[in-house]
Amino acid sequence: MLVQRLGYPKMIEPSRMIAARHGDGPAGALAIGDGSAGSSLALGNLRALVILIVLAFHSVLAYLGSLGPTAFAFDLAPYKWRAFPIVDSHRWFGFDLFCAWQDVYLMALMFFLSALFTWPSLARKPRLKFLTGRFLRLGVPFVFALIVVMPVALYPTYHVGAAAPGLIAYVQHYLALPFWPNGPMWFLWQLLAFTAVATLLHRFAPHWVEGLGRWSAAVRPGRCFILLVTASALVYAPLALAFTPWDWSNHGPFAFQLSRPLFYAAYYLVGLAVGSCGLGRGLLAPEGILARRWAIWLGGALASFLLWLGLSALTMRDAGPAPFGLQTVVAISFALACASGCFFMIAACMRFGVFRSRISDGLSKNAFGMYVLHYGFVVWLQYALLGAALFAIAKAMIVFGFTLLLAWLAVTAMRFVPFGARLIGEEPRVFAKTPPREDLVPEYQYKNGPREAAGQALTYRGGNSARANM
Repeated sequence: MLVQRLGYPKMIEPSRMIAARHGDGPAGALAIGDGSAGSSLALGNLRALVILIVLAFHSVLAYLGSLGPTAFAFDLAPYKWRAFPIVDSHRWFGFDLFCAWQDVYLMALMFFLSALFTWPSLARKPRLKFLTGRFLRLGVPFVFALIVVMPVALYPTYHVGAAAPGLIAYVQHYLALPFWPNGPMWFLWQLLAFTAVATLLHRFAPHWVEGLGRWSAAVRPGRCFILLVTASALVYAPLALAFTPWDWSNHGPFAFQLSRPLFYAAYYLVGLAVGSCGLGRGLLAPEGILARRWAIWLGGALASFLLWLGLSALTMRDAGPAPFGLQTVVAISFALACASGCFFMIAACMRFGVFRSRISDGLSKNAFGMYVLHYGFVVWLQYALLGAALFAIAKAMIVFGFTLLLAWLAVTAMRFVPFGARLIGEEPRVFAKTPPREDLVPEYQYKNGPREAAGQALTYRGGNSARANM
């Protein structure tokens, strides 16, 4: 603003004016409001933290201690390279623990965060316009990732064990696969499907969602936690028992983990309800009970994760299937560990994340684009380091650091490419038109003739718009 350029103090604190970031994007927007300023900052920083964890998770997958001795065959079922595209001979078991914990709660947390700002967006826009916008923001990047990002990313996976490693042979083998590899992009199409369901709920059952949101804002976090664990266990356990907790389905371009679609839907629904009553209340209160007791939630998250890990290990001792009762307890412990991890992350960010920094703001702003583009950098960097005589930790740090840098730069560059913003889930930039030069030509208005020109008032065409910015 002109007042700030002239050196006058700002009239409004930045924390009271939080511009919307990615209003319809996968980790939502940051809303404006008196009670929501702190929550908006914390959620923006949580969004930045989540994308860092996603990049770190994929960066260390090649170095898990539990992987087999060789890479997985590109053409043979069950196509485990979908999860581990590169297998390095250097390993560290600490990465197994890190990835296991993130696998428990991270995606559920992402669906929760994605839903937080959906209801306010539906309230502001016509439902058809909202849904069309979401199809563009999620569907276009999903198709772009399927057609461009994944084929480029997976060439090293094919090349490692291929008898004919040429590019033409790779294209032939890639097209012969019984599915379209989509890597981490499955999140986009499932989020789009949940968004369509949210639109239907807004049309036919708005009071139900808003009532759940008001209840969550009025009760203590412990009661919300119990409800979430119960509901998520009820929808997760039957599918985990029927299909195992690990199996995936891949039909055409659509992949999903057989035990988790309804599980993720439960978290999306909770995020939808919490967001319907606004930020700064209940679970999202920066000075609330959840934030103040972050240490308790940390202890609960670690304890429940170790409980699930130990019980899961018991199911893998024998070659045959584990007893039905043990499998049921493992499924319930998974729901408990996931909810505990999500509550801890929210509590920690509400307690310590109410600050602003350029790095965090940049990560938050570019998070979705980095999610779409990062996978190719991860796989190629892991492939490039296969022959390097380095410890697994050093390799993982190199892959993570360069992936973060390259993905950030790629997102920034995409904004300057025609249609590039759409490919990373952003609205195209609209540049303001420069006013005609004649609008800047002064008109001298003399009150008492040319002699008193030095003391007369100087006005400009378009001066009202200039004063409006003061």
